[in-house]
Amino acid sequence: MPDKIRWGILGTGNIAKQFARGLEAVPDAELVAVGSRNADTAKVFADEFKAPRRYDSYAGLAQDDGVDLVYVSSPHQAHKDDTILCLKAGKGVLCEKPFAINRAEAQAMADTARSQKRFLMEAMWTRFLPAIEQVRSWLKQGVIGEPRMVQADFGFRADLDPSSRLFDPRFGGGSLLDVGVYAVSFASMVFGGPPTEVRTLAHLGETKVDELAAMVLGYSGGALALLASAVRANTSQEARIIGSEGMIHVPAPFWKSAKAVLTLNGKDPQEFDLPYVGNGYNCEAVAAGACVREGRTEHATMPLDESLTIMETMDRIRAQWGLKYPMEP
Repeated sequence: MPDKIRWGILGTGNIAKQFARGLEAVPDAELVAVGSRNADTAKVFADEFKAPRRYDSYAGLAQDDGVDLVYVSSPHQAHKDDTILCLKAGKGVLCEKPFAINRAEAQAMADTARSQKRFLMEAMWTRFLPAIEQVRSWLKQGVIGEPRMVQADFGFRADLDPSSRLFDPRFGGGSLLDVGVYAVSFASMVFGGPPTEVRTLAHLGETKVDELAAMVLGYSGGALALLASAVRANTSQEARIIGSEGMIHVPAPFWKSAKAVLTLNGKDPQEFDLPYVGNGYNCEAVAAGACVREGRTEHATMPLDESLTIMETMDRIRAQWGLKYPMEP
């Protein structure tokens, strides 16, 4: 391996810019190439982030022998094809969440990574932040006893724009795949697997995607997750894990929080400041880079099998709403 992990970024939207800024805080990483469907946007992006190579096609980026890892930041509906393109070209891939449109697409991605023996991980960056690492440590140690309930929500208010990817079914629009995935993934992290039961309601707006959604997920032993997502309403964006011996609170916005609060039964709350360097995207970049450097094809914090079960859970949720995207059979 070279001294630095050589990154390529596929896509030039806002999330790609955030990731590029995150890479600037990773000492052993460098952005060497950018791929876009448009030569002008590729040039502008590459110039802004000082990437020496820019491509007017995703295939061009995938075939660059000087790239070790590709961050796939294209819209939801393109994740499968773009990820498989890069994997088959011999690249490791960090694919933006949601991992895919549905479980079947995610399975095709995982199967390709495994057959090609290449690294692949869903870019659930929240899991790699110090506050959430501390939460997992408390859970592993049994500090709050047995987790019995998770409460998490992520909602924001966007103006209704049928042409926006947030509201267009052709882009996998709606709150669940865009921000609800954070809450579903958080519950999966806490309970260590998929729910045994799913109960949910959603408001499907004029474009027929979920603008508001509420979910109750049941787990073995009677544990519950109470989750919500929205693209037409601001929510508290907090997360709580309630255990038999106490509670963990991740203050808003939980998906990028730098704090965690531990309250044991009968005790005063203890607040822990857990800041991170950079904008937080660097944390997942460090984790992915370490895997590639060490020859690992998955990361234990966000393994492929868990990404598959999270996608399956969201499939089950959408099925109760009757929400199917145009690209689905």
